[in-house]
Amino acid sequence: MSNKRILKRTLNEMIYDVVDECFFVQITKEDKLEASEKLINEAADFQVGILSSINKAKGKAEFRAIFLEVEGKTGYFIDALNTLNN
Repeated sequence: MSNKRILKRTLNEMIYDVVDECFFVQITKEDKLEASEKLINEAADFQVGILSSINKAKGKAEFRAIFLEVEGKTGYFIDALNTLNN
């Protein structure tokens, strides 16, 4: 990860994709409304927490740890969205 801007952009794109897919699920599968709302709230909370961590981070090692956390959570969100779509 080369800088804060790219890390923030990656995070924001991931959160946008999660929320967008949750809205699609809400439109097509009304029985999954509550689960998709929960996932949207979780994604928003994660975004706020990571942005706070990014703003506090000082060195490359801290940014690398944040990037790895974002990558890990991306896998979690993919699995959660796959569960919603089934």
